[in-house]
Amino acid sequence: MSAGQAQATPAAPTTEASSKSIPATQKSWRVTGSGDIDKVLKFGDVPVPKLKKGDILVKVQAAALNPVGHKVLKLLPGFIARRAKAHEFEIAGVVVDANGTEFKEGDEIFGAIPVLSVFQNGYGALAQYTAVSAQQAILRPKNVTPTQAAGLSIAGLTAYQGLIDIAKLEAGQSVFINGGSTAVGSFAIQLAKAKGAHVAVSASGKNEQYVRNLGADEFFDYTKAPLHEQLLAADPNPKYHVFLEAVGMNDPTLFVESEKYLAPGGVFLDVGPQGGYLKFFWKVFLQPSWLGGTKRKWKLIALDVKKEYLVAFAKLVEEGKVKPLVDSVFSFEDTLKAYERIKTSRATGKVVVKVDPTAE
Repeated sequence: MSAGQAQATPAAPTTEASSKSIPATQKSWRVTGSGDIDKVLKFGDVPVPKLKKGDILVKVQAAALNPVGHKVLKLLPGFIARRAKAHEFEIAGVVVDANGTEFKEGDEIFGAIPVLSVFQNGYGALAQYTAVSAQQAILRPKNVTPTQAAGLSIAGLTAYQGLIDIAKLEAGQSVFINGGSTAVGSFAIQLAKAKGAHVAVSASGKNEQYVRNLGADEFFDYTKAPLHEQLLAADPNPKYHVFLEAVGMNDPTLFVESEKYLAPGGVFLDVGPQGGYLKFFWKVFLQPSWLGGTKRKWKLIALDVKKEYLVAFAKLVEEGKVKPLVDSVFSFEDTLKAYERIKTSRATGKVVVKVDPTAE
């Protein structure tokens, strides 16, 4: 989905919502316990949140869903999960109470509510109104709509933090992205190309044109053979400076074999292991090189929603160098159907819930 032409100015304020019209209660998707999301996420009435110092109250226009949204509810004990009066972590909306921050009522923003904050403070993105830290929100670029902007912050900043902040990717270097059609992978392709890097990508064959349209220079179909075998056969020269595991490792083989395709001094970035934890920790952290351990750096991308990252990423969006990627849009009432789409692991781009039916 095109973001349109780059604009240097922020979105114009709207005066539709004001503090005088804020209700006492609202509709939200709240968490009722631990377990499968289709059983524990319920639609109903909850209070509009009270603000703490440094927070802003936002009338939510759109929320983007994340795989961690349904996975975390199977891991948390029920007494913690039930703290979330509204679930999920990415929003776009309109400020209705600036609460003494740098924002003003009517500002159109996008941002993120970290996972921990949702279960500590009780409010995430799937509500008509939510509280957001002013340090984790910025003005929405004028060249993107609320439904496009809702999905920028978590996947976009994960890719940005990994490639730019941790790996220090430079022009002329090469990067391999495993899972190029995922939300993180899709943003990573665009960021790497914006930096002037050579980009190789893996995805299923049906998504080859999708990732090439984003800027991928080389393509590997992971369904044809184990990916590490394909990389060994390709024998890249020069070797990749950065390897981004955007899917999350179930098997550490890609890292174990990475000396053959990741340059000395290169970094293996990972969004986090997805299983096989004992083998993972042995192969990645514990096995010494003299017992076959891998002589390459492994780095976890532990997302930190910093204002400076949001500002830098939004600038790339304004300039048209990074485009928002929306797989599908669902109504607020159909949030559980939106999670069904997420759980297929076939979404290319973000799955978005339109909380305000009038939002673009």
